[in-house]
Order: sequence, then C-alpha cells, then structure tokens
Amino acid sequence: MKIKCLLVDDEPLAIKLIENHISKIDTLEVVAKCNNALKAFEILNTQEIDLMFLDIKMPSLTGIDFLKTLKNPPKTIFTTAYRDYAIESYDLEAVDYLLKPITFERFFKAIDRLLRENKIVESTKKETTQADYIIVKSGNKHHKIVMGDILYIESLKDYIKIHTIDDKHIVSKYKIGDIEQDLKESHFLRVHRSYIININKINAFTLSDIEVSSTEIPIGASYKDKVVSFLDRLKRT
Repeated sequence: MKIKCLLVDDEPLAIKLIENHISKIDTLEVVAKCNNALKAFEILNTQEIDLMFLDIKMPSLTGIDFLKTLKNPPKTIFTTAYRDYAIESYDLEAVDYLLKPITFERFFKAIDRLLRENKIVESTKKETTQADYIIVKSGNKHHKIVMGDILYIESLKDYIKIHTIDDKHIVSKYKIGDIEQDLKESHFLRVHRSYIININKINAFTLSDIEVSSTEIPIGASYKDKVVSFLDRLKRT
C-alpha cells in the first residue's frame, strides 16, 4: 500500500520540488496539497493522510503551532528554510526536519527513516498479538509488560496508566480505545470509558463496581449491559 502524503507550504515552488521528489519513490503518493494550516486541518478531517510535509513559516499559524493543535497527527516531516525550530520539532516527534532547498538525497534519507520506523512498529504489533506481553513507551524508555501482571488500565485523556501487580504505574501516551483494540483477544474487559480490567484479577463485584486488587472500579452506564452479562457468566462458572 502507498503512503498517502499531504503537502503544506505557502511557496508553490517548494511544493513542486517535494512533488518531484515523491514521484521518484514508488511507495509515496501525493493525495492533497495546500498553502496554509487551516486548509490542512480541513483535509486531515476529511481524507486519510499517512504523512504530512509541513512548512514552518506560514501566514496565520506556523507549522509548529499547527501540529501542536492536532490530537492524532499523521507522521510529519518539517520543511523549512530556518534552522531555529529543529529542537522543538523533535520534541513533537517529527520524523525529520528538512532544510530548504531540499536535495533528493536528504529527502530520501528522511523517507528511509520513516520506512524503518514503520517496520519496527509493525513488527512490535505482530509480536504483541502473538505473545503474552505488550511493549509501551513511557518517557524515553520502552517497557515490556507481561499481560498477566496487569491489574487494570486507567485513562488519563490522551494517556493511559497501567497498574500492575507489583504496584508499578506506567504512564504512556496511548489512548484507551487504541489499547482496548490491542488487548481485545486477551483477558481484558472495558468496564467504563476510563477503565479496562484484567478479568483474571477480579476479587469481587456488584452491579455498580468491580474490585480488582484493593481498588473498586466503577461500571460505566454505557458498558453495563455487556459487563453484567459477563459477570452473570462468571457466577455460573
């Protein structure tokens, strides 16, 4: 499958150069282009974009400020004539920071980095579906967490807190809905918009909450039918 690219730059010649570079790489395709952040926002909300080439100095809203506003941004490569924003761009986990005029050799290095990162991610995803552990990033470290050691997972907006049997709490930038998908074939149950529990760690329950270890976890109204059905089956086993 091709990587769908969005080009955002207020300089037509800069967009033309990136388009030319992209045309030489079979795995990439340009699906949209625009000259400001507001239009880019519209495109991101209406089209599937895998990779965004984002200029920094643009009218109304800079590329840096625009990326900060996005909750689920695509992979991003900054393109700019200014060196001053390099550190800030890496803080935003940009794939790369390309200085204009962008040579094809430098462009290719950025794409090679992206493809290598994607291979690592895909490899990790396959591993977690087949193995009895997950790997999550917290700070600068990647933590290997054995599934059976997880008590429950708590949502903290765009982050999650994983509570384990050894009293550890690992916080990771990971939406609870995403980790729910990763865990759905394991022994985990979403019981509340903010909680996923390990069903093997249930100590007690009522129709309004479930006790895991020494913590009482509420059953959310929108999850109640599914959870009560599960608890009824649990009582019969």
